[in-house]
Amino acid sequence: MSALLAKVNKLKDELNHHNYQYYVLDCPEISDSGYDKLLRELQEIEAQYPELVTPDSPTQRVGATPLTEFNSVKHEMPMLSLANAFSDKEFSEFNQRVVDLLIKADVCNSSDIKYAAEPKLDGLAISLLYEKGILVRGATRGDGSTGEDVTQNIRTIETIPLKLLGNKTPSRLEVRGEVIMDKKGFEKLNQVQRKNNEKIFANPRNAAAGSLRQLDSRITATRPLSFFCYGIGIISDDVALPDTHSGIMALLKSWGMRVNPESKVVVGVSGADSYYENLLNKRESLEYEIDGIVYKVDNLAQQKILGFVARAPRWAIARKFPAHEEMTRVLGIDIQVGRTGALTPVARLEPVFVGGVTVSNATLHNQDEIERLDIRVGDTVVIRRAGDVIPQVVNVVLSKREGKPRKFKMPTHCPVCGSLAVRNENEVVTSCSGGLFCEAQGKQAIIHFASRKAMNIDGLGDKLIELLVDEGLIKTSADLYSLTHEQLAGLERMGDKSAAKLLNALSQSKQTSFARFIFALGIHDVGETTAKTLAENFQSLEELELASVDELLSIRDVGPVVANNVMTFFKQKHNREVIDALLDAGIHWPKTSPVSKQAQTLAGKTFVITGTLSDMSRDEAKQALQALGAKVTGSVSKKTDYVVAGESPGSKVDKAQQLGVEILSEAQLKAFL
Repeated sequence: MSALLAKVNKLKDELNHHNYQYYVLDCPEISDSGYDKLLRELQEIEAQYPELVTPDSPTQRVGATPLTEFNSVKHEMPMLSLANAFSDKEFSEFNQRVVDLLIKADVCNSSDIKYAAEPKLDGLAISLLYEKGILVRGATRGDGSTGEDVTQNIRTIETIPLKLLGNKTPSRLEVRGEVIMDKKGFEKLNQVQRKNNEKIFANPRNAAAGSLRQLDSRITATRPLSFFCYGIGIISDDVALPDTHSGIMALLKSWGMRVNPESKVVVGVSGADSYYENLLNKRESLEYEIDGIVYKVDNLAQQKILGFVARAPRWAIARKFPAHEEMTRVLGIDIQVGRTGALTPVARLEPVFVGGVTVSNATLHNQDEIERLDIRVGDTVVIRRAGDVIPQVVNVVLSKREGKPRKFKMPTHCPVCGSLAVRNENEVVTSCSGGLFCEAQGKQAIIHFASRKAMNIDGLGDKLIELLVDEGLIKTSADLYSLTHEQLAGLERMGDKSAAKLLNALSQSKQTSFARFIFALGIHDVGETTAKTLAENFQSLEELELASVDELLSIRDVGPVVANNVMTFFKQKHNREVIDALLDAGIHWPKTSPVSKQAQTLAGKTFVITGTLSDMSRDEAKQALQALGAKVTGSVSKKTDYVVAGESPGSKVDKAQQLGVEILSEAQLKAFL
């Protein structure tokens, strides 16, 4: 047993060492698979010999029984808050107070005080208590005197060591730091929350706090939390401490604690200002949110002389960055039409200074987001701006809502051109259907129309199209064919030769194909392949314009969304006017015979094909079924009518049997065809 115990201890030490290299030094010495192999080996031994399991084992990060409530923890040394400085002047005044007090105490004769500077993380302050090097308790700051015992949840955070490294660690040590959630982790968490119709977190700080206060540590273990230490509370006297704060941080790092790599010792106001500007510029590129910088007098003896005032130390201050979040009032909700036709609601706000700029508008994305926020005109809202990101509404302050303001609904028509606004099933975006006419979409529609796979107008690039629109020479794609040599030659960088060349390309583009013309119209979700399919199935443009949704759905590869988009597009008067102008300009194509339409004997039936077929490929079978009007999907559900099973069909047949779906052999499929 002693040999086995030695092996277990060796595995623990190896795993702790690799955690330190990965999380603290950011210099891994082993691959993820190599680490997993060591961890599995330890798990297997502990499963066979549970008496060897100890609280500091890397296998014991999660798995405790959910709590019914958190116990209170009385901090042996209060976790104090910091005074704030919101300007260069306020920090300079803080520095002068420090200098004056130290000169008065006769321990300083210079204004060049050394400060330990570090990012002020936007997370949740916690206290970690280690006894004989083993983590025994984790607690939140609470009110500074009393917090909550969150030990089970703290143990799930990989960047918090369950056991301190080294042999010369104090018998009792309280480490203080911040639990955070980085930006990528925050976005991924909210994606999962949206998918599961659960609470959306307003910002990473709220997400970190909510994750750490889960009564079930298994939930906390799924959240992307991490930790940075920023100091110590209590410590036993069996270890000699350095005489500076920066020295203590280096010591904590050697014991396995994660120290922020941006930390630095600066000298005087000029050094502090330089550090501030540098970190402010890096703010958006950091993986985590920060809202300022913490400056601490580095010399511990000087800290002791400076002491405390009220609930804050005289030797430290938080120099705040411009706020990312502020409260303001919604004056109205407008609709912006993007170049692709998307209708985006935008909140008009009472101007407010946030993130370094004055903000008067914030995007609301779509109708679903408006309903999620329950935002209404007149509401007080919290808005957020990070760097150059468009300001967004974080939440509505419902306690400030007055009366019963009406809910906002997306318009039924485009506010720019008056065309029908369409939102297809299972889509969040509402779009303008006036693609050829709408001024908001003008440039993008013409760029698409002239592109190589559409009308293929040689020499008509994006920048020239933008110039033509900006100069007022064209509004729609039909206007291209009315351009004159004089108009083109008068444009910047054109000249006679270029103008003649473009006019010749426009003339040549008039001879095209039906499929290219359909694609050039820019109907939503109608790509090159779908345009070709439509051209094969309709004898003329007039026939396509008058097609019903049912007629469109009878065509292979045309689903409900495309069918609805096509029908709606041709229903718009403005679109038809532009099409007529294009035809009047001389655009034409050779007449072709549509593909013969088989009797739609399988219309309304849904098939799933699984396994290997011997006489045809699965794709050939799919096309044959679709030609008869059937719908072919990739998964079995209650709506499935038949499952075609070839050789080695897999689990789809099992599911079909469970749901009572009829299963066909390849021979039976041939009978259908």
